[in-house]
Amino acid sequence: MIRILVACVSTVSIIGMVAGARGGYGMSMFAAQSSPPDPCYDENGNPRRCIPDFVNSAFGKDVRVSSTCGAPASRYCVVTEKGEDRSRDCNICDATDPKKSHPPAYLTDLNNPHNLTCWQSENYMQYPQNVTLTLSLGKKFEVTYVSLQFCSPRPESMAIFKSMDYGKTWVPFQFYSTQCKKMFNKPSKAAITKQNEQEAICTDSHTDMQPLTGGLIAFSTLDGRPSAHDFDNSPVLQDWVTATDIKVTFNRLHTFGDENEDDSELARDSYFYAVSDLQVGGRCKCNGHASKCVKDRDGNLVCECKHNTAGPECDRCKPFHYDRPWQRATAREANECVACHCNLHARRCRFNMELYKLSGRRSGGVCLNCRHNTAGRHCHYCKEGYYRDMTKAISHRRACKACDCHPVGAAGKTCNQTTGQCPCKDGVTGITCNRCAKGYQQSRSPIAPCIKIPVAAPTATYSSSEEPTDCDSHCKTPKGKMKVTMKKYCKKDFAVQIHVLKGDKAGEWWKFTINIISVYKQGGHRIRRGDQLLWVRAKDVACKCPKIKPGRKYLLMGSDDDDSRGQSGVVADKGSLLIPWKDLWARRLRKFQQRDKRGKC
Repeated sequence: MIRILVACVSTVSIIGMVAGARGGYGMSMFAAQSSPPDPCYDENGNPRRCIPDFVNSAFGKDVRVSSTCGAPASRYCVVTEKGEDRSRDCNICDATDPKKSHPPAYLTDLNNPHNLTCWQSENYMQYPQNVTLTLSLGKKFEVTYVSLQFCSPRPESMAIFKSMDYGKTWVPFQFYSTQCKKMFNKPSKAAITKQNEQEAICTDSHTDMQPLTGGLIAFSTLDGRPSAHDFDNSPVLQDWVTATDIKVTFNRLHTFGDENEDDSELARDSYFYAVSDLQVGGRCKCNGHASKCVKDRDGNLVCECKHNTAGPECDRCKPFHYDRPWQRATAREANECVACHCNLHARRCRFNMELYKLSGRRSGGVCLNCRHNTAGRHCHYCKEGYYRDMTKAISHRRACKACDCHPVGAAGKTCNQTTGQCPCKDGVTGITCNRCAKGYQQSRSPIAPCIKIPVAAPTATYSSSEEPTDCDSHCKTPKGKMKVTMKKYCKKDFAVQIHVLKGDKAGEWWKFTINIISVYKQGGHRIRRGDQLLWVRAKDVACKCPKIKPGRKYLLMGSDDDDSRGQSGVVADKGSLLIPWKDLWARRLRKFQQRDKRGKC
């Protein structure tokens, strides 16, 4: 594979290459070769490094010059040599006459040695009056060489500069002079080491075998640079060869001592700079991620980026391809940008270097604004309040279902991510906690919506000697349908709605644990709502007056009887009314309560 830049070519090789060039794409050693349909991918579709063609990037481009002869028209003389004799051939430079003009366009047109066209400066431009040629490449290029073919003698001193920011700042590329220290404050032919690979040097090699016309100066950007053999792994040299603009400054004419001749006018007419061809050999800089450069909508030259890269130089990853950091392609690795793994639930992501390092440099993308109720770095699990529907792939837009935890029965809104089971309160069951568990029944409390049902109902266990012989005569309240009337309400000391929870025998008494739900009339003990004890004599329970069963709700109306129990709580006896509760009684008892307050009892 041809390197992006010719790393190990000598200046002599560059001169030979330039001498054979014709226009922008005439270099035979870089002739187009057969290639697959897309050079950026191999026959199996795998990405590989690709590079644009090697071209003369100066061909056909405009060059800005600081001096051009012909305005006004002036005479110039070309010195020629015949053996040891020199002669001068004089002509007129006239910008108004196409046949006698020498415009800057001649610098970058087709260089035909049989029909030589030369740009020419004004006459007698001597140090310190400099002449500059400025060329904009229109984009970043990786420059291999800069060459100038002269129609006049080569300058005694000149410099080549580059810009990487479209002419805002300039950096020296190379200095040429027979007086390096005096002209540029540089030593002559300084050694290049790895420590100064990115520095311009000064040389006088351009004066060797100096011809009067047709001389060539060619600067190789990598010749003699120690890291040129490993260009792929040398960011310093990659930066060194990068340029958007090239500027050549002619600092001093080469007069060969003729300025001392008597014919000062003839000498003056023979001193000028003239160049037939300016070439800048290199490749459009695409960092190994494009095989060609094209014009965008605004007419600017940009890389046709592949490998999921973007930017004028393919110098960044395109949106949503930030799973690993951007890198320049090399001969061994294409370093394509990789899309973030968001399971089709996000459109944006970012790169996180810490995560990338922790993953063993495999993945560093973090998805942003996960949709479809997903969450996580890869939108790979359901957000709070949702759980995975295992019948659908994680990439499905309905892969996450709402928990729908019951607002009263559940202890929170977040369910199990896999099963969808909500966290239930004690005694509550169901995937959404919407019903009481076995052995529990519903209550009116939002804190404990389900309460435990007693395991067994109480039963009277009397011996034959203890049981009353005649329950009918023992019980004063006639058996049958019971009614709630104002008269009965007024005769009793208290009236409450109770829920019987459990019962245990305690000697001659049964002790029931009850929950007082509502108080419609209070006795002398100021009955309050909540859990209390209800005491009933064993004989009354045995004769079922009152008839009582745990787990049921009742209306209890009774009288205070401190002497009969000697215990804290509420007492019910054979004279009390204990009637299974009916919801329609609540309104009736409230009316009785209001009448009692008005003294109707």
